[in-house]
Amino acid sequence: MSTPPESPELTFAELGLGAEVLRALADVGYENPSAIQAATIPPLMAGRHLVGLAQTGTGKTAAFALPILSRIDLTARKPQALILAPTRELAIQVAEAIGRYAHYLPSLHVLPVYGGQAYAGQLAGLKRGAHIVVGTPGRVIDHLSKRTLDLSELRFLVLDEADEMLRMGFQEDVETILAETPDDKQIALFSATMPPQIRKIAKRYLTDAAEISVKSKTVTAANTRQRYLELSYGRKMDALTRILEVEDFDAMIVFVRTKSVTEELAEKLRSRGFSAAAINGDLVQAQRERTINQLRDGSLDILVATDVAARGLDVDRISHVLNFDIPQDAESYVHRIGRTGRAGRSGEAILFVTPRERHLLRSIEKATRQPVTEMPLPSVADVNSVRVARFADSITEKLASADLTFFRGLIEDYQREHDVPVADIAAALAIIAQADVSLLLQPEPPRAERPKREPRDPAAERPKKTYADADSGDRPARAPKVRSSGDRARYRISVGRRQKVQPGQIVGAIANEGGLSRGDFGHIDIQLDHTIVELPADLGADVFDRLRGTRVSGQLIELRLADDAGPRADGPPRRGPKQAKTFDAPKSAKKPHRKGPSVAT
Repeated sequence: MSTPPESPELTFAELGLGAEVLRALADVGYENPSAIQAATIPPLMAGRHLVGLAQTGTGKTAAFALPILSRIDLTARKPQALILAPTRELAIQVAEAIGRYAHYLPSLHVLPVYGGQAYAGQLAGLKRGAHIVVGTPGRVIDHLSKRTLDLSELRFLVLDEADEMLRMGFQEDVETILAETPDDKQIALFSATMPPQIRKIAKRYLTDAAEISVKSKTVTAANTRQRYLELSYGRKMDALTRILEVEDFDAMIVFVRTKSVTEELAEKLRSRGFSAAAINGDLVQAQRERTINQLRDGSLDILVATDVAARGLDVDRISHVLNFDIPQDAESYVHRIGRTGRAGRSGEAILFVTPRERHLLRSIEKATRQPVTEMPLPSVADVNSVRVARFADSITEKLASADLTFFRGLIEDYQREHDVPVADIAAALAIIAQADVSLLLQPEPPRAERPKREPRDPAAERPKKTYADADSGDRPARAPKVRSSGDRARYRISVGRRQKVQPGQIVGAIANEGGLSRGDFGHIDIQLDHTIVELPADLGADVFDRLRGTRVSGQLIELRLADDAGPRADGPPRRGPKQAKTFDAPKSAKKPHRKGPSVAT
């Protein structure tokens, strides 16, 4: 397999591409082909089969799309090119890229077909006549079985990210599709790796194929800075919030392991004033596309995603990738951080590592052949410095407001009437604008020293085992010690002033679901995004479980002890309260700010 030499002076015009394609490339600002493009376009233009090995983000899409567009017959109505992609996100991305390159081929029709999308639109597109079909293997098989996709005149077949298709279990589908296509078609196979299954397919279906390998010194983008933060699991949410406040990011993807955690984490970020949304396999396709478009156009800044949901996602705005949960293998890590630092842009990759996960960090460094440098947790002073600067910037911005003259008159009238310094009036207005939300992040309280353990008395009675820990199967855990007022304890629920709840709603919902009386309730303290409720300290496990699933104003209250760390993000929520110290992130203002909790003026 040949490795192309460096040829930075080569231009697209020297590769034999069509005039209309070259005009479109000039419009989008492409001047010189990448290594994979320079090496693969000439053999593809000559009609040869091709196997191309290159990492994500090296320009593979243009490498196969430009020769197809230069050689396609626009007078034919049946599909001439079929491009198979492992995920619907990648299929959409490839179809959109081909549309840009075909700007000066107005009669060309490109049709993406993938699961999760209604058949009606796909059927209409096929009936109208599509020159190029970009699809996932499963949906292409569906159309072939329904005889709605006719590949009898196919001239070009591309397997994009072939290793990923096989890893996802599409080998049988791919071979079925290959068998349904004409023997004289041209095949281009692109892959990041060459496992035995790919080699077998290439040997069986490709004749005299040109084999091109573009190797990079590292498997991760050299212009992506990689950092890690070592911390305990319970501090991840606090660390994420601080990083979002301090880091200068445009858009960010936060990766977690499970679908359930995407929704949970996105909701927590929204409650802290960040513009965040979840994307996972449970979303309907229309909602997925809407969310990605919001990220692309700037109306959304943070995407919480799983590995599979983010496959093929390419949004220019993504400046940061944060691994909230460390991936279990280096390949997943490379795919994750490949969402940033693409096409010459700089990127940032941050990795959360718990003490028990250090071995995974070492494996990632070994596989990527790049060090991941340790970063400090942004301090309270760091966060407050950014908040003060943002506060000053918001003042500067409002000085240009058309309403400034009107309000200046009101302030001058107030100053004359009450003989109060202007600075004091401005400070009072800032307090009003903050809406009872502290501008500054408060320092963490010092941890109390642990008391020395008394000698164990073997005759002492063991604590009652009342709650089962869901993370340890049926093994019961010791009953937690709770901070209580008399026979009551302080519990936290995840609804507050933001949801416009009233004490009566809280009492009614909890009393009905938990079988409690109104006399069981103590003080109720409604905060911005949560409420502290005093309830009996000896709630049974069955009552506790029922109350965790209770809703107020349509939102789960997620009942837990006021000092409880809450549900784990890497598994199911604990069935009962388990004592764990947490550090609350700073509360946000009422209106979200794109880069973090807003500071009103």
